[in-house]
Amino acid sequence: MNRILALAAAALVSTSALAGPTCTAPKEKWMKEADFRAKIEAQGYKIKTFKVTKNDCYEIYGFDKDGKKVEIYFNPETGAELERKS
Repeated sequence: MNRILALAAAALVSTSALAGPTCTAPKEKWMKEADFRAKIEAQGYKIKTFKVTKNDCYEIYGFDKDGKKVEIYFNPETGAELERKS
């Protein structure tokens, strides 16, 4: 029984670790998607996939200016980088 509980706890921890940051800005204050994309692309990023996460952050998958793969979460109001995964 303890083993089952330990496995369940580990699954919950790993799931929340994959969730990414949470953004709380009201949607009417968000940067427009087109403006956000233009800002990021001007910094040298190549966006393959853009999405809004279930935690209301902007997220991109793509490549940085050096051609390295990136997964980055951004604050949708300010465009500030919140978290980067390589």
